[in-house]
Amino acid sequence: MKVARLGEGESLPAWLRALDAAVFGEAWSDPAPQEAVWMIEGAAFARWSVLRLAGEAELLRVAVDPKRRGEGLAKALMAEAEADLARLGIHELHLEVRVSNAAARTLYADCGWRESGLRKGYYRDGEDAVLYAKRLG
Repeated sequence: MKVARLGEGESLPAWLRALDAAVFGEAWSDPAPQEAVWMIEGAAFARWSVLRLAGEAELLRVAVDPKRRGEGLAKALMAEAEADLARLGIHELHLEVRVSNAAARTLYADCGWRESGLRKGYYRDGEDAVLYAKRLG
């Protein structure tokens, strides 16, 4: 397995947009500031992306190819992201997730994240977002 990292401001390649579309139903058009992508034989199957600012970071995307789910990759991906960010001096992480995304919410709870708030009507379709936070280190 190879871990590819995209630098700040680097545009998302087509294969990464395809992974987003498979997982989220749409690809982000804007490049994420920092990425880590897991690949086997040139095929991306998981990724995380963050936006860092002053010792904190927002986890923007955690994605595992639907064909690779159930292999424990999401927990491993979260652990890698947290370890990488702690090494960079990040002491607190934040994220938001759809209220209806039970699988992701279970993952975050299992990884030690705590609910920290709610954003009413956050998503384009009006669904609320649950906010999570986690201290590192």
